[in-house]
Amino acid sequence: MPSSRPRRTAAPARAAAVAGAVAALFAGATACASADDDSEPEHRTFAVEGHTLTVDSDDSALEIVAADGNAAGEVRVTRWFQGSVVAGADPKVSWSMSGDRLELRMKCTGVFADCAAKHRIEVPRGITVKVRESDGSVRARGFEDPLEIRTGDGSVRVTDSTGPLTLRTGDGSIRVTDSTGPLALRTGDGSIRADVTSPEVRARTGDGSVNLTLGAVPDLVESRTGDGSVTISLPSATYRVTTETGDGSVDVTVPRDESSGHVVNAHTGDGKVTVRTAN
Repeated sequence: MPSSRPRRTAAPARAAAVAGAVAALFAGATACASADDDSEPEHRTFAVEGHTLTVDSDDSALEIVAADGNAAGEVRVTRWFQGSVVAGADPKVSWSMSGDRLELRMKCTGVFADCAAKHRIEVPRGITVKVRESDGSVRARGFEDPLEIRTGDGSVRVTDSTGPLTLRTGDGSIRVTDSTGPLALRTGDGSIRADVTSPEVRARTGDGSVNLTLGAVPDLVESRTGDGSVTISLPSATYRVTTETGDGSVDVTVPRDESSGHVVNAHTGDGKVTVRTAN
């Protein structure tokens, strides 16, 4: 007589098949997306009102360039985007201008979501630029007008600027090169490096090294880090130098004069302080 007990061989087979399908989906979804893989970027031109542009981005790599070819009040934006979502809504990116605020948004949510966006923003000269980036790196170059960049999590790189720079990141490094305007640099967790001819440099980090090289005699250099070394390289001149370290050595080899109008302050909670003449 045939057995009346149900067959149990199909369940393990189905479970294995489902597990294999999930593993395949996961493997595909976890391949890191790169905006550079977008071979057909989108382009758009926005009109900006007044003399200030605020870039408000939630999750994108930004490149911001001072452009001579733009018409007055015209901002050109190029967007690269790649993304995939498993078990969620299709990923989307959007851009819009309201007054002087350019808003860049990306939506990418699901069980497995992998998206990446990059924007290149060309700004006409004569406009002050403010950047508010939640999560992403920022690169900028060529600015003669004031530039202010704040990012929650991402590195900041600025080069070839003559206007004042105010750069701040919660978690990321800051690097400035070939700039001549006054600098205010601050990061919560990351290193700061500047190779400039600015008359005034203020640099502060909670956890990271500070390395400043000045190509012209500055009026003021202030550097402070909670945990990391401080190195300041200066042109030949006499300086009024103040140093402090909680745990580390101090090496000052520049000529010192308490009446000098060129002031250098270097402080670290834990690390070496070096103030030297640049080679």
